[in-house]
Amino acid sequence: MKKGRLFAKNELEELGGRTKDLLLKAIEAGDQDKAKMLARRMYGELMAMHDIEVKMLTAALSFIGRRYGDTTLHKALHEVLGSWVRQTARAYARVEDPRRRAEMLAYGLKGHGGALKIEEDAEKFTLIMEPCGSGGRLVLEGCYGPPTNFYRVKKPQQMTYGKKDFPVYCAHCIFHEIVGIEETGVPLFVLLPPERPGEEPCQMLLYKDPRKIPEEYYKRAGKKKPPW
Repeated sequence: MKKGRLFAKNELEELGGRTKDLLLKAIEAGDQDKAKMLARRMYGELMAMHDIEVKMLTAALSFIGRRYGDTTLHKALHEVLGSWVRQTARAYARVEDPRRRAEMLAYGLKGHGGALKIEEDAEKFTLIMEPCGSGGRLVLEGCYGPPTNFYRVKKPQQMTYGKKDFPVYCAHCIFHEIVGIEETGVPLFVLLPPERPGEEPCQMLLYKDPRKIPEEYYKRAGKKKPPW
C-alpha cells in the first residue's frame, strides 16, 4: 500500500461532488469525452441504487408474505403504495392535457432505467417496458429461484390479477388502480399483465379521457365506476 496521500485535494473534491454537477461542468467546458464518461457513470450510479432498493423491497414483501400470509401482504402493499400513489394521483388529476399526463407517466417509468415503446390511438396511450426494469428484471435474473428465492403469491387473487404463482414484487401493480380510484375516482393508469408476468412485458394504458376507462377495470379493483 502506498504511503502518504492517495488523492490530490481537487481529486477528493471531484470524487465527493455530485455527478450531475460534474457532468454539467464538463459540458460547459466543452469536454465531450469526460461528459460522456460522466453520463455513463451517473446512469450506473442511479441503477445500482435502484436495484438495491427494488431487491430490498422485494425481500421485505417476501418476508411479510411468508411470515404473515397474503391478507397481511395485501394490506401492506395498500399502505406502501398508498403513501405515494395518492400524491401522484392528485398531481395527474390537476393536469387536463392528456399529452402532458402521457409525458409524466413516461418520465416516471423511465426511472426504471429502460426505454419505452409508446403507442397512441384515439382513446389512449399504451406504454410498454421491454423488458420491465424492475419486476421483470427480477424474474429474468432468476431472483425467484435459488439462492435468492423471493416469494411468489401462490393463490390467484386481486393483487395477482387472478393469476397463480405471481411474483411478489409485481403484486404491487394493482394498487396503482385501487389507490388511484380511492383518491381521485380514476386509476393512476391501467395495467394489463401478460400470461407470464416478468418473462413477458406488461402494458400500461393511460386513457386520454379518464371518464372513458372501461368499467371492467373498476370491477377488478373492487370499486364502482363513478357516474360522472
